[in-house]
Amino acid sequence: MTYPDSLILTVMGGVFVAVGAGIFFKGKIDAKREYDTLTSRTDMKEFIEHSPEHSRAGTFKLGGMISIIVGLVMLGIVGGLRLWG
Repeated sequence: MTYPDSLILTVMGGVFVAVGAGIFFKGKIDAKREYDTLTSRTDMKEFIEHSPEHSRAGTFKLGGMISIIVGLVMLGIVGGLRLWG
């Protein structure tokens, strides 16, 4: 693989990792904010029973992890091609 091709793949991998980390931490902040607002209420039924289900924070964390994994795989491919290519 030539140098410009590996540079493009390296930049793409870095962008995936950076965006994935940002999305993951946004999901963690949203989940913390959601549970903090639930615990401050006088009616604890929503907090104990987890109803209604709020899956937005969970999907942000999952999507961030998937993006980080894809970026790390890209960077691993570039590293392998640079090492053995």
